[in-house]
Amino acid sequence: MRKGDDLAASGEEQRPDAEDSGRLTAFNQYRSLLFSIAYRMVGSVADAEDMLQEAFIRWQQASDGEIRSPKAFLITIVSRLCINHLQSARLQREEYVGQWLPEPLATDPGSDPSGVLQADESLSMAFLVMLERLTPVERAVFLLREIFDHEYSEIAATLGLSEANCRQILRRARQHVRALRPRFRASMREHDELLERFRQATGSGDMDRLLALLSSDVVLHADGGGKATAVPNLVYGSDRVARAIVRGLKRLVPTNLVQRIVQINGASGVVNYYPNGQPHSVLTLDATAGRIRAIYIVTNPEKLAHLPAAPE
Repeated sequence: MRKGDDLAASGEEQRPDAEDSGRLTAFNQYRSLLFSIAYRMVGSVADAEDMLQEAFIRWQQASDGEIRSPKAFLITIVSRLCINHLQSARLQREEYVGQWLPEPLATDPGSDPSGVLQADESLSMAFLVMLERLTPVERAVFLLREIFDHEYSEIAATLGLSEANCRQILRRARQHVRALRPRFRASMREHDELLERFRQATGSGDMDRLLALLSSDVVLHADGGGKATAVPNLVYGSDRVARAIVRGLKRLVPTNLVQRIVQINGASGVVNYYPNGQPHSVLTLDATAGRIRAIYIVTNPEKLAHLPAAPE
């Protein structure tokens, strides 16, 4: 059972009257939307669920006079909780061992833990990493406007800012994103073909085949969090990335792992499983112009806890 289900159940037991039943129904109506916002904001399934848990508590405690629109009220609570969380997490990120990557989210039908509304580019690992360059408020304004299509008046009310300020913040955020975003992204078919060719090249240790798949400015990201083996720093350039992957597979990855193709953050990725069915690592790619421009590997076991066990 998810934390959100636990809190909903506890709230229903504590206040079983008709009013609280209506509150619970309304919260569940917007749960997917709230999780979609929170996960994109904080990049963690566990933290996003914590945001929803706290939002539910505040929702239950709010008076009727505070709530003009349940949807707007809940989005306001979650958005502000996420901003506060990101501001307090800055020191934790600075002290994090090695590289920090968002927590992989399984988006296969039936496996998504909280029903993300839309599995599009804004859910991809590349997009979430890009959002890390924005301040918490810039991230909130950008997501609410560009991804969730809110009006400036709604964003201003949600964040307690003026509309003019929101427009200025969005302008800055767009400039940051435009500088980092590729002009042309691979289609799903191209992405899947590149992933399969990547698997074949790395599986055989064929450096030439691997190099042919990588863009000259490819970047390797790896997150072990100090709890699992991972490359401690970003690796740049096709030669260095190819060597790091091929040598790393030989020296650091157990030989008894089982690979499965799983929808991760809206696109095909590779999940390596231990024989007992528990995930060992996740690998996803970002591609453009027929080449791989970024590789993301997560081995931190805490960030793999929400992934489903290997299928039979």
